[in-house]
This record gives sequence, structure tokens and C-alpha cells, in this order.
Amino acid sequence: MNTTPPALPADLEGGLRRLKLASMRRLAPELLVTAKTQRWTPEEFLRTLVEAEITARDASNTHTRRRLAGFPVTKTLDTFDVSVSSIPAATINYLASLEWIRATENVCLIGPPGTGKSHMLLALGEAAVEAGHRVKYFTAADLVRFGTLSADMAQVLDVIGKGAAQSWQMDNRARTMAADEFEFGFAVEWMRKDLGIVLDEADRNGARLPMTALVDQFYKEVVAQGGDRWDTSSLIRLLN
Repeated sequence: MNTTPPALPADLEGGLRRLKLASMRRLAPELLVTAKTQRWTPEEFLRTLVEAEITARDASNTHTRRRLAGFPVTKTLDTFDVSVSSIPAATINYLASLEWIRATENVCLIGPPGTGKSHMLLALGEAAVEAGHRVKYFTAADLVRFGTLSADMAQVLDVIGKGAAQSWQMDNRARTMAADEFEFGFAVEWMRKDLGIVLDEADRNGARLPMTALVDQFYKEVVAQGGDRWDTSSLIRLLN
């Protein structure tokens, strides 16, 4: 017994193909048989076809947005371990709502390694993709290369300086940083001297300052590049 539904008439097949209604074209032959057998009304048949096409389009568009986002791995909010994060539950709920996107706000997560920053950011990106937003994943180094090689840096700085990234440093040093000019302000050698005082005092008191030590190590690398008299914005050199 042949259970294969009859093919659509050539004109309908061609019309659906021309209109790029691929799901309708694929499902229509079988649904026509079902509609006749179960005595569907014309509206029921048409509604089923339209809903199937919309579902397939939505899934295809989501897949495309996810591919173009370029996430290095897939992370979701459902798998985020709240127990290792210091982010308040109310903040997590607000971020998950994506209301900050509609409010044109920025999100900046700062903290030590292993506290879920990357997971949260990637999960928010995935949630935004699922919600229909266009997303693009960049590392800090990618943004620097993008700004210096292919974009109008003034426009880039204007955009990122309007949100949470706005600061005195952004307003007054961003353009000189992009131009690789660091002959301003507080010298790196002075910063390392002050950091050394802080770290020595912490050591005497038995305190641990891992982030301070990390920043000092970064400035040490700048000095190794000959930047002892550069200003502190020269940290960006480490991204090159």
C-alpha cells in the first residue's frame, strides 16, 4: 500500500517555491490528505500551514542570528551556577529579562576568575538571540583591532562612551590611546611605586590583594616594553 501523499500540482509547487514558502511546500501534500480525511475547514488547513511556516522561519532566523553572533561556546541562563556568583538574584532576574537592552543600557561584569562572568555574558547573548536581537561576540582584542583597522574610531568611541563605559578616562584618553600616544598624566613608574607601597603594607598585615597584584604585573609588562614614563592608559598596549 502506497502511503506517499500525491505531489502538489505544478503551478502550486512553483508558486510556493517562487514565494520562498519552503515549509508550506514541504508539508502541504501530507496536510492536504489529512485535511480531507479529518474534514478540516479551509481555515484550519490554512492556519496549520501558516503556523508551520512561521515556526520554521523563526527557527531558521534564530539559527542564523546564533551563527552570526560567533559565540565561542554555547551557554544558557538555565545552566548558570548562582552559587559561585556574587551577582544579586534581583540583578540576575533583571539581566535575564533583557529589559536593559530595550533601555539601551550596557552591562559590565567585573570580578576574579571562576565567578561566572563569561558564562553570564554568553548566556545573555544567547537569550538575546532567542528573543530576536542581533548579537555579535567580540573579545577586547577584537574590538581594538576593529577600531584601529576598519572603523572610524571617533564613531566607535562615541557609541561605547555613552553607556556604562563612560568615564573621565574614556572622555580624555580614549582617542590618544587609539593613536598610541601615552605621554600624558600619571607615569607608569609612579603607579608601580604606589602599588608597591600598598602590596608591601598588605603583606605586613597578612592581607591578600590579588587584583592589585595583577594590575601591578600588567604595569610591569608595560615597563618591559619601555613604557616606564608612559601614562597609565598605556595598559592597552598589552592587547596588541
